[in-house]
Amino acid sequence: QVQLVESGGGLVQPGGSLRLSCAASRSMSSINTMGWYRQAPGKGRVFVASISSGSSTDYADSVKGRFTISRDNAKNTVDLQMNALKPEDTATYFCNVILVGRIPRNNWGQGTQVTVSS
Repeated sequence: QVQLVESGGGLVQPGGSLRLSCAASRSMSSINTMGWYRQAPGKGRVFVASISSGSSTDYADSVKGRFTISRDNAKNTVDLQMNALKPEDTATYFCNVILVGRIPRNNWGQGTQVTVSS
């Protein structure tokens, strides 16, 4: 089973940008859809964005127009470019394999913390 490691989080001011990266332990060429999720303090984990092997993308309404997901099968990475960040984007961000729709497999990495604050 592929292992995923997230990186790139940090502290950023409102309106700023961050780029998160997810590195897979093996080739992603056989994985159809990859996704990003986030979990804010005291809340459940929610869908953020996904990208298929054919580069079709899906975004949560809360991030549309601000976040961009991309994947590089040659490097086995999935990135999330986050622009115009808001305090409500503060959360731990996770990447995962998507089984169907927006449903992820039940195996999570450590995630990477994003804090948006002045």
